[in-house]
Amino acid sequence: MPDFAWIRPEPHGIHVVPADCWIDPSIPVANALVTHGHADHARGGHGRTVATPETLAIMELRYQTREGALPIQYGETIRLPGEVDVTYVPAGHVLGSAQIVLEHAGERVVVTGDYKRRPDPTCPPFEVVPCDVFVTEATFGLPVFCHPPIEAEIAKLLKARTDHPDRCVLVGAYALGKAQRLIAELRRAGHHDVIWLHGAMERMCRLYEDFGVGLGDLRLVTDAGKDELRGAIVVCPPSALNDRWSRRLPDPITAMASGWMRVRQRARQRNVELPLVISDHADWGELTRTIEEVNPGESWITHGREEALLRWCQLHQRRARALALVGYEDEDD
Repeated sequence: MPDFAWIRPEPHGIHVVPADCWIDPSIPVANALVTHGHADHARGGHGRTVATPETLAIMELRYQTREGALPIQYGETIRLPGEVDVTYVPAGHVLGSAQIVLEHAGERVVVTGDYKRRPDPTCPPFEVVPCDVFVTEATFGLPVFCHPPIEAEIAKLLKARTDHPDRCVLVGAYALGKAQRLIAELRRAGHHDVIWLHGAMERMCRLYEDFGVGLGDLRLVTDAGKDELRGAIVVCPPSALNDRWSRRLPDPITAMASGWMRVRQRARQRNVELPLVISDHADWGELTRTIEEVNPGESWITHGREEALLRWCQLHQRRARALALVGYEDEDD
């Protein structure tokens, strides 16, 4: 078998041929290895799903999956058919997120899924694993993307609250990962008041707490009077920022936490008054630094702005190729 013929990128996922299993497949398969719980990587309908316990719990909550779940802990190695060894190591993206390390015939392939390099109080940090082939995301794979320190963005949020005590700050944040990180960072910054939630956020926040992530005093907006919400921080899905639900709030300052808030047009499109550049993905500098640290024989680039990162690899005499996988979106930006 020629080099790396045992692992093949296909439009609907990465096929590990000797084990006949798929990494983050976008269609139901008999055997799936899943990096994390976002909908562009995880789905129901698989025969068997290998993932961390946290990701399996997220999948059960979001996609009602339970049958065929096989939990794997960080650092644990299991042997798949065809003499393929698989190990899950932290990716630093969201709770339970993992890089999948595959070893077969003396070769090692690392599939990152989504990842970030910044510290996050809600999940273990990314681990660098040297390998022969490094399959990396490129969501923010353009030099323009340089994420600011999260402390500065949290300070902006808290200042808006202090400066407008008769209003509330309504923050749009994705329900898995971004919302919990935002809340945990507010707590780390010393904000210990009640944080109010849209109903769609509650179950995922409680799941995080079940896995030991402390989020403090969280309550539902439906349980509050309008005056209670003055000077408060409210967290909701991005879709609720400008809908009828938000009209019950006291003159909300509309904010959104996303790496895409670096792009002013995106903020204007959503009528965002306070853009917060907070991302759960690596920025350009972190993508390139990670490739240098991993130092693979070859990089496979997917899920985003592949062309610029591919060109960077070429300019630095690094072998690389862009993959054409389908079904990947910006759900978790």
